[in-house]
Amino acid sequence: MGADGVRRFVILGSGMGALGAAHRLQAEGLSSVLYDRSDHAGGHTSSHPVGGFIFDEGPHVSFTKNERIRDLLLANVGGRYERVQAAIDNYWQGHWARHPVITNLRGLPADLVVKIIADFVAIRQHPLPEIRTYEDWLVAGYGRTYAETFPMQYTRKYHTTEAANLTTDWVGPRLYQAKLDEVLTGALVAEPPNIHYVQDYRYPKQNGFEEFLRPFHARSDIRLGHRLVRVEPKARVLHFANRVQVPYDYLVSSIPLPDLIPLIDGVPRDVREAASQLACTTVVLVNLGVRRPDLSSMSWTYFYDDEFPFSRVSFPRNMSPHTCPEGTGSIQSELYFSKKYRPLAQPPEALVEPTIQGLRRAGILRPDDEIVVRHTQVVEYANIIFDLDRTAALRTVHGFLDDIGVGYCGRYGEWGYLWTDEAFVSGENAVERALSRTAA
Repeated sequence: MGADGVRRFVILGSGMGALGAAHRLQAEGLSSVLYDRSDHAGGHTSSHPVGGFIFDEGPHVSFTKNERIRDLLLANVGGRYERVQAAIDNYWQGHWARHPVITNLRGLPADLVVKIIADFVAIRQHPLPEIRTYEDWLVAGYGRTYAETFPMQYTRKYHTTEAANLTTDWVGPRLYQAKLDEVLTGALVAEPPNIHYVQDYRYPKQNGFEEFLRPFHARSDIRLGHRLVRVEPKARVLHFANRVQVPYDYLVSSIPLPDLIPLIDGVPRDVREAASQLACTTVVLVNLGVRRPDLSSMSWTYFYDDEFPFSRVSFPRNMSPHTCPEGTGSIQSELYFSKKYRPLAQPPEALVEPTIQGLRRAGILRPDDEIVVRHTQVVEYANIIFDLDRTAALRTVHGFLDDIGVGYCGRYGEWGYLWTDEAFVSGENAVERALSRTAA
């Protein structure tokens, strides 16, 4: 404890997980200090103004079913938010299909639809096989034709590895397990029921997704420009690149585990090796501002074909018109890489023109569209890759952090596929664990 006998709570980061930790401490009447290496609070939930446009770090929207978190976010914007009906579709070999494809097969080539339905029926005539990988899960749930044509192909683009190299720990509600009548209806009916897990979502009217978080920032003691370079767990001291040293009694970190572990004194070799096996995608965001507002009626679109460098494209104006100047629209394209499986081997700026050409081939951009903003952003840590190395490696890393009393939270501390509301709760839970240790 400090000289005044007050317990010193330190949180590393200022994204959703870190803010959840600070919020939980505030509810207990306890203070904390958050340290972030960036010059801008918010982590991956930051929003960035670019030439009059607002771009988030990937499409962030609030569709939480957690009423407490929903109400917290809405109170933070004082009711100034858009409630948007989710419109999501897919592009495959010149065909557009609403999402998910499995219940929206109408309009795809007839021979493909017949094979998908035949496989879907046939797979259900056999006992459920052993599910060891994501590929096993996809084939058992959809049949091989659909699995290979759509989700397995998308996996290569989005996760940068094969479905056979992934576990199923991350899936949850993200892929809908359709019933036969829903598949048949979607093959025959032009407007089948929308059964996607995101029916509608909320988004701030002004200033991008980060507007949901600004009151959290204002209520928290956030020290920006502090890059961690060393952790002394025995002495309980943090060292930052600006030569600031910070003692702590309780530490909660949202720093990505592969970055955190090498900074800790006395890390055993097996823990270092385990941390190096944890894989995550890097996303290059290609942000375009276009002098035309009616670019698409969709919230976002998934792209399967390899000829398109991007996996997903979103349209910020459809989340809130205030993300764009009057008379314009914007497009955010996501291009995925990973250190472990698909390294980014070219400057991000080199991806802008291939992205524009792909958007023109798909018909989203017209040949005469005036592009007024071209902007790229590299997000080094994007989505956790649930490869076959993850489970054992994460058990080793988390076990070590538990042993030295370092808490962890958020997507990159938990090393899980957490949505924003789940990341916030993760921070609260990390503090709860710390307080429980104190009580014991």
